[in-house]
Amino acid sequence: MGLGIGKGILTGVVICGVLSGCGNKQPKTPQETPTSGTIQISVDESFRPVIDSQIKVFESSFPNAHIVAHYRPEAQCLRDLSTDTTRLILVTRGLTPEEGNFYNDSFHIRPLFGVLAYDAVAVIVNKRSKDSIFEIKDLQAMLSGEDTNHQPVMDGVSATSTVRYAKDSILKGKALGKNVTAARNSEEVINYVANNPRAVGFVGASWVADLNDPGDTSFNKNVIVAAVRCTSCLGPTYVKPYQANIALKRYPLVRSLYFILKEDFSGIGNNFTNFLQYERGQLIFSKAYLWPARMNFQIEDVQMGK
Repeated sequence: MGLGIGKGILTGVVICGVLSGCGNKQPKTPQETPTSGTIQISVDESFRPVIDSQIKVFESSFPNAHIVAHYRPEAQCLRDLSTDTTRLILVTRGLTPEEGNFYNDSFHIRPLFGVLAYDAVAVIVNKRSKDSIFEIKDLQAMLSGEDTNHQPVMDGVSATSTVRYAKDSILKGKALGKNVTAARNSEEVINYVANNPRAVGFVGASWVADLNDPGDTSFNKNVIVAAVRCTSCLGPTYVKPYQANIALKRYPLVRSLYFILKEDFSGIGNNFTNFLQYERGQLIFSKAYLWPARMNFQIEDVQMGK
């Protein structure tokens, strides 16, 4: 806690020479079928709550199929895909054409990828904070170091998707300020904010969802989820990351959750990816405050400005 975030963020795939097993085609496990066997996947840590739920339901439906999920910073997930042991990753971006060519040359397969759901980066503050409504320019000032009245905290010490989003989408390519504090993961961001009145945290929406709320409109009671000004609305409208605001693009801090699948046979990776794309998986995303990308769900009327 309290470590400064480094400037360099690795978002691509490392070169072939340093990869373990690079150039070797991924091995098939003879015992593995779509419904039996074990697979290891790498998942962006900011999606841990919802993917834990997805795996639990999937494995209850297919008792002989086991998914071992490794929750890591996004850049590490992309590096994992470059090894023989990882055939599926869940991150916030797809592959570039250059990365697709790399896998085609090294593994003789071009990975499939697509959007599963839309997520929001939630801005959270301490329950004693005087500020819970922000403009985008306020967030920019905090993250750049111009604002010294707030203490921004992110969900990692290295190349996490939230750090990348803050740099690319909020700061428009500028570096994070030295004032930004790095927690080890999203859970520690929430704990840090809950115990520090000046703290302003940035985490994935599923981490602050109140999963016990049948109406899917409540957030974690230990912190306050701030409202951010809607940049596409008429007039000064401030919104929270409710699903309707994500779906209608009213909430300005929205990102996508992608699958990237490197499996050239009908195994658990293909089966789990299909599960995530169809009704049950999409419903689980919906219950975790993400907006499903593959199926249409009804938008219910909620108090979106609060």
